[in-house]
Amino acid sequence: QVQLVESGGGLVQAGDSLRLSCTASGGIDSSYAVAWFRQAPGLDREFVATITWNGVNTIYKDHMKGRFTISRDNIKNAVYLQMNSLKPEDTAVYYCAAGKALSYYRVEYDYWGQGTQVTVSS
Repeated sequence: QVQLVESGGGLVQAGDSLRLSCTASGGIDSSYAVAWFRQAPGLDREFVATITWNGVNTIYKDHMKGRFTISRDNIKNAVYLQMNSLKPEDTAVYYCAAGKALSYYRVEYDYWGQGTQVTVSS
């Protein structure tokens, strides 16, 4: 069973950067894609970005590309989300998820981490 653990969240000021990490264990392989989603209070969980485990293909939510970069390190079994020029509206719990399809749909992801809080102050 795939297990995912996020880290790297915290409290930052607007304009700062953060790098989130998602460490995978339990049999993840090249057939998987790993995505980042986020959920702000009172809102639905929304797609941020996804990457195939081999790193060849990525998808970003349109308005996030440019500020956010998803990458992976297969040696460390990790997927990262580099977030630059953070804004208060980026405040949310960020989740990583793994599934067999490179998709922006939540239902395509079978395994989820516990989330890491990102708070951006103005």
